[in-house]
Amino acid sequence: MINDRLIDAGEVQLAVRDFGGDQPPLLLLHGAGGNLAHMTTLARALRPHHRVVTLDLRGHGRSADGSWTWEAALGDLAAVCVQLELERPAVVGHSLGGMLAALWGQRHPESPGIVSLDGNPPPTSPEHLPGLDPEKAAAELARLHAVFDAMQAAAGQVIPADQLPDLVERQQMAARDMGANEKVWVEGFRRNLVHQHGDTSIRPSAELTAQLRTAMNELDLTPVYAATTCPELVVLPTRNLPEQEPFAELYEAHRRFLVEQARAVPHLRHLSLADASHAMVIEQPTALAGVITDFLGSH
Repeated sequence: MINDRLIDAGEVQLAVRDFGGDQPPLLLLHGAGGNLAHMTTLARALRPHHRVVTLDLRGHGRSADGSWTWEAALGDLAAVCVQLELERPAVVGHSLGGMLAALWGQRHPESPGIVSLDGNPPPTSPEHLPGLDPEKAAAELARLHAVFDAMQAAAGQVIPADQLPDLVERQQMAARDMGANEKVWVEGFRRNLVHQHGDTSIRPSAELTAQLRTAMNELDLTPVYAATTCPELVVLPTRNLPEQEPFAELYEAHRRFLVEQARAVPHLRHLSLADASHAMVIEQPTALAGVITDFLGSH
């Protein structure tokens, strides 16, 4: 039986969804701007082999607000494990959740394995874009960061009430376009809505978005992977999202960097998933569940 509950992690309360069962435990983590609902289809595909537990990371979904630091977020995961009695869970995360999974693996050598689903910090320097002329790389990075600045400025803004039905309809259309479960997709959208003092806004807030950007921009995973002794797998995309197409050269170069980074760590396994973008969790949940299950079952 699926069970939704709130966990007291000290500084914050965390919303948790436990898919139940007596199989080995697996923590499944969403990306920045998402919430546990976005992981539902993958969670269901993993459930025959694992007791899958998902949660809204702090500042997302139905979890409470709290300052974002990697230390605080890892503490949240530890609190969930203690209160749900998850012993030695595997940790699988997408995007921001994948970065958390990598950090968890570094600190928990007893873990049966961690899997990062394109959980990589964004490129911040020409060194992250091999094959691109350094001058062009710097210009493209500046252009990309301007887009991220605009997205950060729009975070947490109030949505006029008369626009909400249209936004929900657009979510349904997006789900159909992606071949995703409409009900799950709309739950993910509604779960990030905050209704306060007669106004509605979308989480995460502008403040948390700024903290997340800083944390991700400053994170270097190469020494993290090198220091990790539990089994670790990184699943990488092979194509762009539509919104990444204006930066096609930049993202192609960054994918080269990520493969080089993975190859530099002998014990790190990596897989470039065919016909997958950063939205791989939505695009290929069944294939990903197979990859994750096979990887964790081989150790």
